[in-house]
Amino acid sequence: MKRILFTVLLLTATVSFSKAQIGNYNQNQVPDHTPMMNSTWEAIDKMMYKVSTVGNKKVYTPSYPAPLKKLENTIVELPGYIVPLVSGRNHSTFMLSVLPITQCQFCGTNGIPPMVEIFMKKGTVKFSDEPIKIKGRMKFNAEPLKGNAEIQIFEAVLID
Repeated sequence: MKRILFTVLLLTATVSFSKAQIGNYNQNQVPDHTPMMNSTWEAIDKMMYKVSTVGNKKVYTPSYPAPLKKLENTIVELPGYIVPLVSGRNHSTFMLSVLPITQCQFCGTNGIPPMVEIFMKKGTVKFSDEPIKIKGRMKFNAEPLKGNAEIQIFEAVLID
């Protein structure tokens, strides 16, 4: 009987300690991020999809509203967080998002955050949890159904 009582007390203490640790993590260690939205991101966020049916398949075709179309083939500056496409430390091609990758578990709860595909002009960018800022030429992908992002930034350079 003493063994059972000891086991119950031990389990209760362990659960209480675990809840305290989880509670402290949620209150004190929630990752913070700098809002990245600017007028360019706002235009990108307005992109919608036209849905059509081909045979038995639904096909989603990007639709670019006028404010976004004005940015095609122009040089834009975008702050954001690196979302790697492949594993590794250094990246010459990656996605740029308004939210850090550590916030991904919250994607879809309030919509998917806007992202663009970045192609560096030369060299690579080292992965970091910190935001970066890039400058490059915005283009729309003519064939997004072949695996690349709808909006891409070419000849990108890292700026301060």
